[in-house]
Amino acid sequence: MELRSRINAAMKQAMKDKSAERLSTIRLINAAIKDRDIAARTEGKENGVGDDEVLAILAKMTKQRQESAKTYEEAGRLDLSERELAEIKVIEEFLPRQLTDDEIRSAISDAINEVGAGSIRDMGKVMGTLKSKYAGQMDFGAVGPLVKNNLSS
Repeated sequence: MELRSRINAAMKQAMKDKSAERLSTIRLINAAIKDRDIAARTEGKENGVGDDEVLAILAKMTKQRQESAKTYEEAGRLDLSERELAEIKVIEEFLPRQLTDDEIRSAISDAINEVGAGSIRDMGKVMGTLKSKYAGQMDFGAVGPLVKNNLSS
């Protein structure tokens, strides 16, 4: 729940600073979290979502904005693309530091050794271990092929 308090504190600060763009993005973050809280309550989770799910929400929001920015740029709408990129910067403030390529390779080999993976069939176990330890710190869409290469070689 620490992440939520950081987001709420940032929202209050944006209000004080009269930073409309920043405030708008933080409100979007809060709305996405509240939507997920409501969905969690219907599934029987009374406390809503934890920090790990909030990180997943933030990562998803970042990815959506990257795709939108690329689409706007291809369509020649640089103003909209810049707005999406500005939103990404605000969202990324709440995400943990992204791992470097070397750190990712090291984390993959550690996870493979930890679960005792020997073939491609163990990819799910390896990915599960990585997701539990490094949520929000790496792009799992890009990590999947690396894990697959390590397991198939």
